[in-house]
Amino acid sequence: MSVLTANDPGELDERLAPRSLTRRLLGRPELGAVVGAAAVFVFFSIVADSFLQASSLGTVLYASSTIGIMAVPVALLMIGGEFDLSAGVMVTSSALVSSMFSYQMTANVWVGVGVSLLVTLAIGAFNGVMLVRTRLPSFIITLGTFLMLTGLNLGVTKLISGTVSTKSIGDMEGFPTARDLFASHWTVGSVDLQVTILWWLGLVAVATWVLLRTRAGNWIFAAGGNAEAARAVGVPVARTKVGLYMAVAFCAWISGQHLLFSFDVVQSGEGVGNEFLYIIAAVIGGCLMTGGYGSAFGSAVGAFIFGMTSKGIVYAQWNPDWFKFFLGVMLLIATLLNAVVRLRAEANK
Repeated sequence: MSVLTANDPGELDERLAPRSLTRRLLGRPELGAVVGAAAVFVFFSIVADSFLQASSLGTVLYASSTIGIMAVPVALLMIGGEFDLSAGVMVTSSALVSSMFSYQMTANVWVGVGVSLLVTLAIGAFNGVMLVRTRLPSFIITLGTFLMLTGLNLGVTKLISGTVSTKSIGDMEGFPTARDLFASHWTVGSVDLQVTILWWLGLVAVATWVLLRTRAGNWIFAAGGNAEAARAVGVPVARTKVGLYMAVAFCAWISGQHLLFSFDVVQSGEGVGNEFLYIIAAVIGGCLMTGGYGSAFGSAVGAFIFGMTSKGIVYAQWNPDWFKFFLGVMLLIATLLNAVVRLRAEANK
């Protein structure tokens, strides 16, 4: 690709023309979320005195990380033009497989963790392959997976354990080291920090690097923007989408292991409805429902807004029944703000 042409020497390709810092900021998908996060922070700083205490920071970050770990791959999947409604129950399925395999086989819990990784990745691959082979909407494919996993989680757990929860594996070999990796915490001053915060930040960094610095990132944007056009220029759309579903599965495995090793037992009915929280965090962070636009960092900001709101309501001593109302209001405001920012950015090009 040449910058200058023979007919108009000195004329710069408009795509490579330097842009001001303001234009670059207006073009960022997470701008609306950052503004929204600042507004939520200021709001709860005013209405809740304990919100600004150092000890509250760890609680807010932990709440953010439990959503953020899944919001990162869900954001990438949405940029690639697809959804995964099975993401919430997949987390529980991953935890159940680890727990029941280790207990029933009386094996080191790391064996169960490894088997769980393979099973969870297989579920993600199933979603991706079904999508590209049948060309049905991802809403239908993953809704079917959601229902199947919900039934399997409850049915298999009751069949094997006799109850709706798994047996305790807290005294089994390998449990302490697995808990250190997936559910440990440490204290810095008066702030208690969970290891999930490191998992979350690490995943955001890796996903951002993949999106902005690798060929796979270009494939994700191209597959979500216009799949047919992407195929025409050689983008492996099918492979990209299967990979994205497996990335969702991998992060569901991480969240599932945190769920298991935080308590040493798992309730089979957990996780239902969490898939919408992951999607909401990604949308608040700037991802378009139509695909081809968004960022991993934006999903992190969306999850942070979720964490501030869920804990800010508690610190303000409000009735937590209002949480979903505030979440819905933020979703609408963020979506409208993102639309306005994007239109202004496109108008300034």
